[in-house]
Amino acid sequence: MSEPDGKYHLRLARPDEVGRLRDIEDRAGERFDGLDIFDPTFSSSFSLDEMYRLAKLNQVWAACDSNDKPVGMIVASIRNGNAYIEELDVLPEHGRRGIGARLIEQVCRWAVEHGCPAIDLSTFRDVPWNGPFYRKNGFRDLSRGQWTADMPQIRESETSHGLMPEARVFMRRDLK
Repeated sequence: MSEPDGKYHLRLARPDEVGRLRDIEDRAGERFDGLDIFDPTFSSSFSLDEMYRLAKLNQVWAACDSNDKPVGMIVASIRNGNAYIEELDVLPEHGRRGIGARLIEQVCRWAVEHGCPAIDLSTFRDVPWNGPFYRKNGFRDLSRGQWTADMPQIRESETSHGLMPEARVFMRRDLK
């Protein structure tokens, strides 16, 4: 899948690329510095072991430049029958070019292939490249009564990793 200009393409990430994917996550995470929505003394990075495991299961996709070097990535799993976006990151210098939206659409196709009726995620409610970005891409906020059985545990884990729970929101995109 390439952009019309051929600059970016999506492919499954290789397990041996998890170090590069962590670099993408870290660089993308620098945009949150100073926002007072997490405690910087904690690490909220996605587990490298889990990313490696999911890459081996073909559940991690990379957005690559014309040299096939990853510049963005998305990690997905299945939780409570729905697809779940575990992580989505794009290097800041490659941002605002539709890469994140393309990665979401890739997970939508994957979710449909696996019989998932929806995609869920947890993100920062008001950070422009989080909640508003996902709303623009078909996601809606979930009320507490709409949470799946594992969402309280996800929120507890996020909080234990320094993310401010009042700044977070669970979201869902229903699939047709």
